[in-house]
Amino acid sequence: MSKKSFFDKFLGFVQKSADKLPEPMFLFAILAVAVLLVSAVVSAYDVSVVHPGTGERVFSENLLSVKWLQRVFTDAVKNFAGFPPLGLVLATMLGVGVAERSGFISSLLKKFIRIVPDRFLTAALVFASINSSLIADAGFVIMPAMGAIIFYSAGRNPFAGIAASYAGICGGFSANLLVTALDPLLSGFAQPAAQMIEIEYEVFPTANYYFMIASVFLVTAVCTFVTDKFVEPRLGKFEKSEDSDLVKMGDDKIENENKALIWALITFVVVSIAFFALTAPEGAFFRDSSGGIKPFFRSIIVIIIVLLFVPSLVFGIIAKRIKNSKDLAKMLAESMSTMGSYIVLAFFAAQFVAYFAWSNLGIITAVKGAEFLNWVGLSGIPLIIAFLLFSSIMNIFVYSASAKWAVLAPVFIPMLMLMGYSPETTQVVYRVGDSVTNMVTPLLPYLPIVIAFGRKYDKKYSYGKLLSTVVPYSLSLLVIWGIFLVLWIWLELPLGPGVNIFYK
Repeated sequence: MSKKSFFDKFLGFVQKSADKLPEPMFLFAILAVAVLLVSAVVSAYDVSVVHPGTGERVFSENLLSVKWLQRVFTDAVKNFAGFPPLGLVLATMLGVGVAERSGFISSLLKKFIRIVPDRFLTAALVFASINSSLIADAGFVIMPAMGAIIFYSAGRNPFAGIAASYAGICGGFSANLLVTALDPLLSGFAQPAAQMIEIEYEVFPTANYYFMIASVFLVTAVCTFVTDKFVEPRLGKFEKSEDSDLVKMGDDKIENENKALIWALITFVVVSIAFFALTAPEGAFFRDSSGGIKPFFRSIIVIIIVLLFVPSLVFGIIAKRIKNSKDLAKMLAESMSTMGSYIVLAFFAAQFVAYFAWSNLGIITAVKGAEFLNWVGLSGIPLIIAFLLFSSIMNIFVYSASAKWAVLAPVFIPMLMLMGYSPETTQVVYRVGDSVTNMVTPLLPYLPIVIAFGRKYDKKYSYGKLLSTVVPYSLSLLVIWGIFLVLWIWLELPLGPGVNIFYK
């Protein structure tokens, strides 16, 4: 037996330590209670900060006061019902469930595995996962499940497929070959911050476009290497447990499979063209009064459901998997029945997120951290690196990219503009730091659904096992993507169309 390396021992320690934590449901419940207690302590010291965006003083709130405790009870259901990931996950599963149970996904992926050479399978999965940010957070619901199925059906470890896809989505969340809904959101916060120095300054959604395109290929290469050379060998060969009801694609016989797949793909193309026609022309259905396509982005989840559901329905009918409305209703019900544990967890996660927002602890922590970096007095590349590390650490505790940027942009953009760096440079540093630790934070709202996918292959699959497999990705991306970013800045390469590194 070969001797374990220090890093293997470290990952084993990470897994054992994380597995000693309670189940995610109880973890969020404990965190919610902890926020109540910490808010009372911080409030007792009358801690406050000036919000950089609004200029208003923000005080810590004592959630153990009568006013806030009343709200804990009165808003519990509202917090749960309004928890964004809950509706997204359940709605998306309507399309995914039919696609999975009709055989459409398995048939499509069988063809994919036959077309893509084995040596490119990981890279193809990671590449697709990175670009899934185009469909917003729905990528978290779709891609890890696809990763597990693809790897399992290729005779590889499904947990490596989950890890590779999860790392691609999280680590490369800001990277994409196209402009996503996140780009205008971030530039919308960056522009008013830049105008604190130059009143006419404009930050466009394409501010970091060139860098993000290049990052797609970098993140793909890093995650592929880590998966094939480290994660999968460490996981070893997957042994299906006796209580597993998994079926490899290819073993599951589907009547009229090729015919059904062809017509399903034709349907997919037709529906896609229909949505394109409803979006692309000026004055189209999915355009707003200013000519933008915000209605399209706001409808993306429903569009994804339709794009999955309609072709899957066609496939199921031709393959005789769906013979009547009862078969379809059964598939929908079965897909929802697997979400029971997630729904329970979402209740407690929703309370924690609400309490954290009410307490103002996130804003206070971000502003105090920014003040500390300013006080240290770093400049140039050392400040860039410090801000990168600060963003990555903050991301572990405050997941929302837009919420953090709303606080950090008014602080760091003017600061770095006065040091000669453009607002777009500050934004791109933030985006890299905000991405690399997405996969290791226990506060990611979609973490439970990823664990649920893993438990289809092993009932004992845990947060510890997932964490120990994604830590290598996080550390590798922090170092390699960070070096890539510093070199890009040092070489003064344009970040986007007409965007320079330095503010002149």
